[in-house]
Amino acid sequence: MKYICLVYGEEEKIAAMDDDECMKYDAEIRNSGKCIASEALRRIGTAKTLRVRSGRVSVMDGPFAETKEALVGFYLVDAKDMEEALRIAEKIPPAQVGCIEVRPVRELVSTFGEKRQID
Repeated sequence: MKYICLVYGEEEKIAAMDDDECMKYDAEIRNSGKCIASEALRRIGTAKTLRVRSGRVSVMDGPFAETKEALVGFYLVDAKDMEEALRIAEKIPPAQVGCIEVRPVRELVSTFGEKRQID
């Protein structure tokens, strides 16, 4: 089953972390075959938030939520269950200064019975 591990933290604390530590873990999890995708995100000042309401599109600068901790990266992993996904997430280096939200990925099914896979 696929799980997304969303990495949250204060930008200054995340930026102060050693990139080599993160790259080492990234290589380790990719080599294990458990990592489907992982990326760090650029600073929140580069973000835009888009909404469509009644056919009208609005775009705002920055993330929507006003919070100290922001989404700074993610890992998409393949784990047999939530317990294994949590064991993978606890080793993600930014967990030491931020937090990791672990959530199962929901498979989309069309009205025609087609399934959309993320592979």
